[in-house]
Amino acid sequence: MNDETNSIHGHEYYDDLGSRIPPIYLSSIFEQRGEAKKSDRNVDLKYSREENPTVRYLEKAVSKLERAEDSLAFSSGMAAISSLYLNFLSLGDEAVITAEAYGTTIKLLSYLSKFGVKAKVVMPNAEEIASAVTKDTKLVFIEAMTNPTLKVIEIDAVRDAIKGKATFIVDNTFLSPALFKPIEKGADVVVESLTKYIAGHNDVIGGIIAGKKENILELWETRRMTGSILSPFNAYLTLRGLKTLFARIKVQQENALIIAKYLSENPKVEEVMYPCLETDPYYQLAKKYFKGCGGVVSFKVKGGKEEAISVLKHLKLIVPSPSLGGTESIMTYPVLSASSTLSEDWKKKLGITENLLRLSVGLENVEDLIEDLEQSLKNV
Repeated sequence: MNDETNSIHGHEYYDDLGSRIPPIYLSSIFEQRGEAKKSDRNVDLKYSREENPTVRYLEKAVSKLERAEDSLAFSSGMAAISSLYLNFLSLGDEAVITAEAYGTTIKLLSYLSKFGVKAKVVMPNAEEIASAVTKDTKLVFIEAMTNPTLKVIEIDAVRDAIKGKATFIVDNTFLSPALFKPIEKGADVVVESLTKYIAGHNDVIGGIIAGKKENILELWETRRMTGSILSPFNAYLTLRGLKTLFARIKVQQENALIIAKYLSENPKVEEVMYPCLETDPYYQLAKKYFKGCGGVVSFKVKGGKEEAISVLKHLKLIVPSPSLGGTESIMTYPVLSASSTLSEDWKKKLGITENLLRLSVGLENVEDLIEDLEQSLKNV
C-alpha cells in the first residue's frame, strides 16, 4: 500500500467485532500458563514495561512508513536517543555528531565521556563529517535538516564515507517519513520525535527508532531494562495523529512557503531560512532529497536580542513556546531553547544569533498568521 494508506491502516489491527481501531491495552500484565505468549517479533508478551499491544500496532505502522524492518517506540525522543547511545557505544569508542543538532542530544553524548566515550562535534557538512571518522568511530549522528537554521547535509556523501565503518543514525524529526526516508538513502537507523509531526497535536511526548530487525531486537533489550517504552495511551494518541500526517504536513508546508516568501520581503527581516525557497543556499539539496521542507521557517529580525524578544512578546495568535510540528503555530527563541547548551563559539560558526527566531507553522489560516507576524514585526 502507499504511504497515505499505511498511515491509516498500517497497524494491521482487526478484531472479531469488525473494529479496525487498535484499542488501548492498559493492562500491565498478560496471562502466562507455563510460558509467556509471544508477540509477532518473537519476544515475550508478559509485562507492559517490555511489550504492549497498542504500542506494537504503532510500531508496525511507522515501520512501513520508514521503510524499516521494525521499530521501537519510546517514552520520549531523548529516551530513544539514550537507548541508541547505550546500545551502540562502549568504552573507548568515538561518536561523531554535528554541532547543529538538538542541544540535549549533543550534551548527552558529551556526558558519556565519563564512561570513556569520545564525542567529536563537527560542522554539519559532509566533508567535515567524513574527515572526522576514524577506526574508533562506532556511531555517526546527523539531523536530516538541522535545528534551527535548516541546513541540509549531502547524505549520500556521508553514507559513502562511513559505509561499513560505523552505525549511521539520522534524526528525521524536522521532516517525518512523509517527506524523507533516511533508510532508503543508506541510514542504518532513523530516529524521530513522535511529539512533533507524527503525533502532530502538541499532546503527546514520545520517540521512535526504526531500522533492521537485528538492531531493533538489541535495542528492545535496552528499552526493556531501562523501562523507557511509550505508554499505551500515548501510543493510541499517536496512532490517531498518524492518520492525518500527510494531510497536515501538506497544508503546513504550503503555508510555510507562503510565510517564508512574505518574510523575505518584509523590511524588518534580515534573513529567511527555508530550503524550499529558491533563494535558499540549500534549495538544490532539498529538492534532491526531500518531497518538501516541512513547516518550520527560521528567520533573523533586524537588530539583536531585544528586537527578537519584542517579536515574541507582541504575538497574539502564534504561541511563543518550544516544539514544532503541531496543529498550533509556535515560535521559538533558539538561543534560549534548543541551542542553549551550545558554546558561543559554536553558535557564531553556525549562525545561531540573538536575532534568530524559529517558526513552526500550524494549520491556521495563513492570512491570519501573516497578519499576526505583521503586527508583531511592526514593534521592531
